[in-house]
Amino acid sequence: MDWLSFTKIKDFLYKVTEVLTLFVAIAILVGIIFGPETSFFGDIVKNFSNLMGVLGQEGLLALISILIIVAILKK
Repeated sequence: MDWLSFTKIKDFLYKVTEVLTLFVAIAILVGIIFGPETSFFGDIVKNFSNLMGVLGQEGLLALISILIIVAILKK
């Protein structure tokens, strides 16, 4: 396998990750604005809240996760 194809695969996966990250960020924002009763986006907010509750005590890991998402979005 040559390095050119590895670079293409890496670039493709990076772009897919960027798109998915934007989708999650928008879903969380819409869920926060319109509440957990929103059909699709409300479930994402509930799952994200549960995940943050599981990951960290006192919300420390939630804050770190949000900072990572913001850093990715700034790129």
